[in-house]
Amino acid sequence: MTTDINKKKRFVIAGIFILIGIIYVIRLFNLQVMESKYLLSAENNVLRYVTKYPARGLIFDRNGELLVYNQGQYDLMVIPKQIKEFDTLELCKIIGADKITLINNLEKARKYSLYKPSMVFKQISALQYAELQEKLYKFHGFFIQTHSSRIYKEGIAAHILGYVGEVNQKIIEKKSYYRSGDYIGISGIEKAYENELRGEKGLNIFLVDVHNRIKGSYKSGKYDTAAVVGKNIYTTIDAELQKYGEALLKNKRGSIVAIEPKTGEILALVSSPYYNPNLLTGSNRSKNYRGLLLDSVKPLFNRALMAYYPPGSTFKLVQALIGLQEGVITVETALPCNGGFSIGTHVVHCHHGGSVGFIRSISGSCNAYYCGVFTKLLYDKDYETVESAYQNWRKHLHSFGLGVKLKSDLGHELAGILYPSDYFNKYYGKGKWGPFTIISLSIGQGELGFTPFQMANMVATIANRGYYIIPHTVREIDGEENINENYLEKHYVDIDQKHFEPVIEGMQLVLDMGTAGGLGLPDIKICGKTGTAQNPHGIDHSAFVAFAPRNNPKIAIAVYIENGGYGSTWAAPISTLMIEKYLTDTIKRPWLEKRMLDGNLMNE
Repeated sequence: MTTDINKKKRFVIAGIFILIGIIYVIRLFNLQVMESKYLLSAENNVLRYVTKYPARGLIFDRNGELLVYNQGQYDLMVIPKQIKEFDTLELCKIIGADKITLINNLEKARKYSLYKPSMVFKQISALQYAELQEKLYKFHGFFIQTHSSRIYKEGIAAHILGYVGEVNQKIIEKKSYYRSGDYIGISGIEKAYENELRGEKGLNIFLVDVHNRIKGSYKSGKYDTAAVVGKNIYTTIDAELQKYGEALLKNKRGSIVAIEPKTGEILALVSSPYYNPNLLTGSNRSKNYRGLLLDSVKPLFNRALMAYYPPGSTFKLVQALIGLQEGVITVETALPCNGGFSIGTHVVHCHHGGSVGFIRSISGSCNAYYCGVFTKLLYDKDYETVESAYQNWRKHLHSFGLGVKLKSDLGHELAGILYPSDYFNKYYGKGKWGPFTIISLSIGQGELGFTPFQMANMVATIANRGYYIIPHTVREIDGEENINENYLEKHYVDIDQKHFEPVIEGMQLVLDMGTAGGLGLPDIKICGKTGTAQNPHGIDHSAFVAFAPRNNPKIAIAVYIENGGYGSTWAAPISTLMIEKYLTDTIKRPWLEKRMLDGNLMNE
C-alpha cells in the first residue's frame, strides 16, 4: 500500500516538473519567435526603405565638352499599407494635381504592391518639394524619393544621345535590377551604354516617427549601402561640327553622317527634322513625346540610320571598283556614250557623247559607262548563269557594308535593300532576266536602297583604300579607351588595294572640274561624288559622298537632302562646308554658307 502511494507521489511530482518545462518552452517560444515577429512588424511600421539612386554618368564630346549632365528630381512615393486617412484636397493643392488622378494613382500602387514603394507623382517642382517636406507628417505612407533627371546642355544630337524614360512592366519583368519608377535609356547612347551610365543603386533605412518624419538611420546605418555613380562617357562626336550640321539642315529633310575614316569614329550624325532632346525630360515628357510622335515631319525618325534612298550616281564608285577587280574593265577602258545606253527602245539617258574613259566616267558621272560595266559583269565573266554572276556582284557590295547591318553601337540600324537573285527569279521567272532587265541597278537606281550611314561607311572605306572600322559613337568610358574590340577591327573589302587610286583620282576631279566643279577648296584636296537619287513621289533627292584630304583623310561624309534635285545643288555644298568647318574651323565662303543656312526645302 505504501509502495503504491509513493509511486503516485513520484508521478505527481514528475507531472509538475513536466508541466513547468512545457510552460517554460511556451514562454521561450513567445519571447524568441512570436514577440520577435511582432517586434519586426512594429519596426517595419517605423522603418522607411529609401532607394539611393546614383547620379547617371556624364556624357562629353570628343574634345571634352559637356553634352549631358544631371539635375535633381523629386518624386512622390507611397507605401499603400502604411497609408492612414489624410486630406486628399490638401495634398492635391500642394503638388498641383486633381483628386481623380491622385485616387487612380493610389489604386495603381495598391495593385502593384501593398508593401513596396510606388510612384504617385513624378518630377514635382523644387517649390512643391519644399512645401511637402514641411507637411509630410500629415500624409502617412508618403515620402519623397530623390534622383536625377537628364539635361542635354546644347539641345543637340538627339538622334545620337537618345533619351531616358521610365521603365514599363515588360522591362521590370525582364531585368531584375529595375523597379517601378526607375528610369532607363530608351534610345541612342543612353540605351546602348545603359549599364555603364546608370551606376548601381544603394539603400538607406530610416527610422520615422508617428508623424512620418525621419528621425535618423536605422541601427546607425549598419544595413545601408552606398550608391555607385555611373561612369562618364567620352563620345566620338565633335559638338561644334554637330551643331553646324544641324544648322545647315534646318528647314530641310535629310541627313548628314561624318566619320573619321581610320578609326570609324562618328564625328557628326544629323537627321532632319530633328528635335531638342530636353523635350523628353521633365514632367512634360509624355505630352511632348506624343506631340513629336504625331508631328507630320517625323522628327523622331532617324533618317541617317533608317531611311532607304537609291544611292544614285554615288554608287558608280563601287561599280568602278568591282569592274576593275573582276577584270571586265581597266583604267584604260573607254566605252561609247551617244547620249545614253540603248536597250531596244529603252534608253538610259546620259549627257555625254562619243567615247568616255575611266577617269572621266567618274568625274563626269557617265550613265552609259556603268550600264556597260554592269552588263560585262553579268555576261562577260565565266559564270554558268547570270544568277551566279549577280550573286558575286552582290557579295562585293556586302563587303563594303552595303545591304547589311554594320552593327554600330547606335541601334535601330536597318540593312537597306539589296535583293538576292531569288527575288528576280520570283518576279521575272528563273532564267528570264539579265543585266538589261535590271539595268537601273548599274547607276544606283531600281531595286536598291541604302542608308546615309552605309554610304558614309562606303566612302570611308574608299578613303582607307580598302577597309573600314565599324562606325561607333564612344571612344572612352571613365578614361578607358575604346571598350569594345569590335570597334577596333579592320574589315577589308574584296577589292585589291591597287584599284582605289584611279577611282580616287576621278573623285578629286569631280570637285576640280566635274559634276561638283567650283565647290573644291584651294588648300584641301576633297575627293567626292555627286548623286541624284530618283524619287517617284516628287523632286529627286540630292546626294553627295566625299572624303578629305586626299592623302591621310581625316573626314568622310555622306549627305542626302530630300527633294533637293541634283547632287551639286544642296548635298555637295553642305558636304564641303562641313569638311571646311572640321578641318579649318573657319568658313571662307560666306556666300555659299548663307545660301545653305537660309535654304528652305520643307515645302518642296
